[in-house]
Amino acid sequence: MSKRDWGVEDPEETYWYNTRTGQVEEGPQSLGIDRIGPFKTREEAANGPAKLQERAKEWAEEEAQEDS
Repeated sequence: MSKRDWGVEDPEETYWYNTRTGQVEEGPQSLGIDRIGPFKTREEAANGPAKLQERAKEWAEEEAQEDS
C-alpha cells in the first residue's frame, strides 16, 4: 500500500506514531519498524495503536467471513 493510497501526498507533511517511544513524530523520523502511519493529523497519530487494533479486528472478521 502506498502513501497515496492513504491520501498522503508529501511524507514530510505527515505524522507517525512511534511504537517504541510512544510519541508522535512529525514526518518520518524513526525506523519504519518502530512507526505506525502515516496519519494526516497529530491527533490521528496519537490514536495510532487503537486504529491499528481496530483494523486488525476488521481484517480478522473479513477473513472469517471468507473462510465460511
